[in-house]
Amino acid sequence: MDSGSELFASYEADFKLVFADIKQKVDQIPELTGEARKAAIHTAERAIDEADEIITQMSLEINNIPSTSKTKPRQRLRNYSTDLDSARGSLLKFAQNADREALLGRRNDSTGSGDAVAGQRQQLLKGTQSLERSSQRLLESERIARDTENIGANILGDLGRQRETIVHTHNTLNDSEQVLDRSIKTLRGMARRMATNRMITVAIITVLVLLILAVIVSKFR
Repeated sequence: MDSGSELFASYEADFKLVFADIKQKVDQIPELTGEARKAAIHTAERAIDEADEIITQMSLEINNIPSTSKTKPRQRLRNYSTDLDSARGSLLKFAQNADREALLGRRNDSTGSGDAVAGQRQQLLKGTQSLERSSQRLLESERIARDTENIGANILGDLGRQRETIVHTHNTLNDSEQVLDRSIKTLRGMARRMATNRMITVAIITVLVLLILAVIVSKFR
């Protein structure tokens, strides 16, 4: 296993421990009331922030894993992000319910008129609904940001593989050019040798002809 895979596995193990603690805390919140419930919510929020930082480190470290080994870690990372978003959504609902109960409690203790109390309650409900919509938009924005980051990582990986292919093709072309140069030099050498051999052959034939002529001339004298 290379260093990038080892570091990713280390972050993954840390996330599993933190997320197990988050799940336990979130499951306990409905059983609590008052200040104990508020304290449990704040503790779970800090744990979610810690898990979110680990997810960020894993997203960065996955780029150091070889392209051929990225598929499974990337899928696990998506699952971890989805689980963390779900836990964050559940915690947000508990926090909103706690705030609503606290505000309603203060309203019940007040001595204002019935119309004022009804107006405050209506404003509280509107504010809660607006907060819920804003929270949902925030969660959706976070999900889109993570998906965009994963897409960017995939594009970078593809570009890296394409660059390797181009470099390999360039090296192959260089090797082919070298082989072609050697072949041309060899053909030129063969052509020179053929020309030399042709000249020698012509010279030999010329000498032989001259010798034959000399013999014929000597016989008629």
